[in-house]
Amino acid sequence: MNKLAIWSWLPRLFHSFSLKQRIWFTFVILITAGLVATGSIAYLIASKEIQRTTMQSSQDTVNQSAQIVNERLKNIGTAVRALMFSDAFKQLMKDVQNKDSSSYFKSLTSLQYVFSQVKFNDSMIESILIATPIGDFYPTSSVRNNANSFYQSDMFKQFQLLKRGFWSKGHVDPFFTGNQRVISLVAEGVSEDSYIRNESTNVYVVINVKEDDIRDLFMENLTDPNKHYYFVDSQGEDINYADRTQDRAFIQRPDFVQQLTGDSKGSFFYSDSDRKDYLVNYARLDVKDDWMIVGVQAKDKLLAKLNGIKQATTYVTIGFIVVSLFITNNLTLLLLKPLFRLQKLMKRVEENDLDVRFESVYQDEVSQVGFRFNRMLDEIKQLIADVKNRERDKRKAEIKALSAQMDPHFFYNTLNTIYCKSVLGENDDVNEMILALSNMFQLSLSGGRDLITLADEVDHVRQYLAIQQRSYENLFVFQMDVEPELQACLVPKIMIQPLIENSILHGFKDMKTGGEIQLTARSDGDWLHITVEDNGQGLVPERLRQSMLHPTTSKHGYALRNIYTRLQLYYGTEQRMEITTNAWNGARIDLWLPRYEKEEDFHGSTS
Repeated sequence: MNKLAIWSWLPRLFHSFSLKQRIWFTFVILITAGLVATGSIAYLIASKEIQRTTMQSSQDTVNQSAQIVNERLKNIGTAVRALMFSDAFKQLMKDVQNKDSSSYFKSLTSLQYVFSQVKFNDSMIESILIATPIGDFYPTSSVRNNANSFYQSDMFKQFQLLKRGFWSKGHVDPFFTGNQRVISLVAEGVSEDSYIRNESTNVYVVINVKEDDIRDLFMENLTDPNKHYYFVDSQGEDINYADRTQDRAFIQRPDFVQQLTGDSKGSFFYSDSDRKDYLVNYARLDVKDDWMIVGVQAKDKLLAKLNGIKQATTYVTIGFIVVSLFITNNLTLLLLKPLFRLQKLMKRVEENDLDVRFESVYQDEVSQVGFRFNRMLDEIKQLIADVKNRERDKRKAEIKALSAQMDPHFFYNTLNTIYCKSVLGENDDVNEMILALSNMFQLSLSGGRDLITLADEVDHVRQYLAIQQRSYENLFVFQMDVEPELQACLVPKIMIQPLIENSILHGFKDMKTGGEIQLTARSDGDWLHITVEDNGQGLVPERLRQSMLHPTTSKHGYALRNIYTRLQLYYGTEQRMEITTNAWNGARIDLWLPRYEKEEDFHGSTS
């Protein structure tokens, strides 16, 4: 057998295997080849891996410490907001606003419980000061240093410069006795009125946090003796005091500080003046991005674990090759098990069973395919239900709209008016009303079409008005202004008449005469803009909008809600309906509909 025959035979042999056999065979070859290759370059790979892992571990440690400090400082900020929401603080703000200092001691007493609650929630808080024009407020357990006014302090000057709250670096507490070193949060007091008007209240809240507790907090997880950690700002200056040794003095050098700018976290290697390399990790705080925690570790100690890698890799390579022969069979079965289960479910779907679902405790790629299979089935079922509901609602809305216009009460009143006028001998009115009623029925039916031209819709309105003006003599006058080029535009039938009816039945219900109704149809770019307004008693726009968005069984606003629902069914989001009050304090209803003159264009846009 020549070489060409062998190479053509091997693929056919491989393709003749089952998927399980191919995966097993591939696993054995890849694992063996990979482990042998790994053994040959183990030292280089291990060196880079240890360096990367250590860098990542150092970064994770710094990130974790930064997150702990950040969350703790955020909690203190939350405590300040909680203090400002307390009833005692709100009363204090009212006294400040009224410049009333007579209730100073009452407010001081009321605030003691709030102060104790804030300090109880966070033991790191050393002291609290509320500086106001009517006096300072603080826990009575603290001894105020009255020689130092907040309004004369550097903190006040910094707040005036920044125009916002801020955290200060470590310093000796100037406002209370004891020379306690603290880190301070300065925030402006806020009241409801000042927040609305965006005005300064000249009230300031100072939260002093123990510097020792901050240091203990960020050093809690940083216990590696080969690493040094610092809590500094973007210039390398300490946020709190530090026992920095001389060989770490490079942390304030410009070339070192320059590499700390930019990203919120990161790592890099730095060489000092003695050509010694260090791994540097840093992470910024969210509450103050100028603050960060920096970790420094000598590079030679970073790779100290590399010495036994060669020998260990050799044994591991041999051991894994042996073990791989035993585990690949079970591994292939385990990997293919979800795929086999998914295959069975797909067969059930082919039999129109859409209720099957793939279940797995794993999150691997095969399981993800199964979960997407579930989502696809859910979407198919939802689409089927949506199509059914949409068609049912559309037909129901059409039937309700038509029946609402041909309401038996309206029909009865019309016939009764015709009868009365006939008895009185007003035959001309009788003839016109009968003709209008007939034309109105004909236009309402519109040959079974859902869409009619604007001209037909306007004619339908005319017939309706002819009847109502005979039924409500001298009640109202009607004006119509429709641009001629819009006559051929297609609109859903019986869309305007309910708006007219709303004006007559609700807008003029307390009027005997003097009513006015205006109908306009204008071109607004690609939109058909229809406006109906009257000088009646008006509507409550917000109430009607809520009624349309959250339908109830109430008949209030039924006609408008019916039109709004039909517009959504026909146009989806490509329509707009606005309900406002006009200059006469009457109702104004604006409709914006897409302009279509061919029914196929309409269906194409809504499909």
